[in-house]
Amino acid sequence: MIRELFIFVAAFAAFASAVAAYLLAVHGQSSLKEVLSTAFAAVVGLYVGRYLERKLING
Repeated sequence: MIRELFIFVAAFAAFASAVAAYLLAVHGQSSLKEVLSTAFAAVVGLYVGRYLERKLING
């Protein structure tokens, strides 16, 4: 449980910082709403991928 929470927080922080850096470098500005929504969507995709991976391994 704690491990999953740590993975969620670490992934969210990593995606949020990457999105913010990209938006700032390419567009010159970044809004909090865009950064948080994109990071949340990326974390959801990460968890869907982990779920599918575990299902495919087990058959």
